[in-house]
Amino acid sequence: MSRVIAVVNQKGGVAKTTTVANLGVASAQAGHRCLLVDSDPQGSLTISLGLDPDTLDSCTLYEAMVLAEDHAEHQAIKNVIRHNLQGVDLIPANLDLAAAELDLNQQYAREYALQRILAPIRDEYDFVLIDCPPQLGILTINALVAADSVLVPLATNYLSLRGLQLLLRTVRLVQSRLNSELRIEGLLPTLYDRRTSHHQETLQEVRRIFGEQHIRVFETVIPRSVRFEESPITGTPAVVYAPNTPGAQAYRALVQEVLTHA
Repeated sequence: MSRVIAVVNQKGGVAKTTTVANLGVASAQAGHRCLLVDSDPQGSLTISLGLDPDTLDSCTLYEAMVLAEDHAEHQAIKNVIRHNLQGVDLIPANLDLAAAELDLNQQYAREYALQRILAPIRDEYDFVLIDCPPQLGILTINALVAADSVLVPLATNYLSLRGLQLLLRTVRLVQSRLNSELRIEGLLPTLYDRRTSHHQETLQEVRRIFGEQHIRVFETVIPRSVRFEESPITGTPAVVYAPNTPGAQAYRALVQEVLTHA
């Protein structure tokens, strides 16, 4: 039984792409079949797995999800998937996807576009991880509708904590109107610097606040590391680029936590 997990936070710079790339590849290293979906027009996930978004030539998520089947440039989803990049499959994205906000708004049942194209292939994988853009627009709504659960990377600083309630309200709205089966996988503390009292206090506050709301906060904490910044240059996630570092080890631990939350 496959699991589709949307990795979402409307705030940028909280390690969404880092989490999708490293959690996906670490899952593949543990023997699971994984499909990663780049749903961000910036194409950061695509870059992180070694592809240049500018050279994809009409074979991306945009052509499969946004363009109608009778459009001359529409692509079937199986033609878009890039296979076995660092052990995972990828549906890539580039700046063409920025037009989705306008193009999808003209279509019937636009919130279900991603769900429709994933439906024929999702059971070929154990995990489908969706990297969402840093906004709560139509691409993120599509990811929430297509997903079984939501994983929220949360940087351990005060400003990141303040913006989280808006995201949780959006998740509840999607649950009530579009996807009643959607659940919160958990909050993942990221960019953690244990040397600073601010990060320690924020992490404690996250566990207190959301524990009271019965929202899971993962025991795994992703530390701040320059290796996460270096690895996209090489086209390999940190679990491959620097496999023995604390950050890579944390993502391997996260795989086990996600598995125990099935």
